[in-house]
Amino acid sequence: MIQLTTNPIDTEAVIDAVRSPAAGAVVLFVGTVREITDGRRTESLDYECYGEMAELQLAQLEDEARGQWDLVECLMVHRTGHLPVGEISVAIAASAAHRAAAFDAASWLIDRIKQVVPIWKKENYADGTHEWAHPGE
Repeated sequence: MIQLTTNPIDTEAVIDAVRSPAAGAVVLFVGTVREITDGRRTESLDYECYGEMAELQLAQLEDEARGQWDLVECLMVHRTGHLPVGEISVAIAASAAHRAAAFDAASWLIDRIKQVVPIWKKENYADGTHEWAHPGE
């Protein structure tokens, strides 16, 4: 399951979406907007994406993860829009019969999202400057 949203991410809903009697493990990764990036104070982030392509890439990553690990369920949610420091920008939940598959899949998914999904991040710094980061950087 995948979702792009402009709304705050409800982590309890994300966990609930992947819970199952067949799963002995549920792993949740939450990415948040941090205050300091490379020694510079970040005020906020702006996320933009090419929605149709991002959804296609996320779906492909889900298929790949399911092919590599025996997952019961998987959910990736990514925010777009303006996010202040402390807000959740991405949540990935994976459930599996055993913890190793859930941990490995969640870790692989966040790495791959950052590498290949067309979601761009603009860092807005406290000094009034900004800088764009693109997938794969």
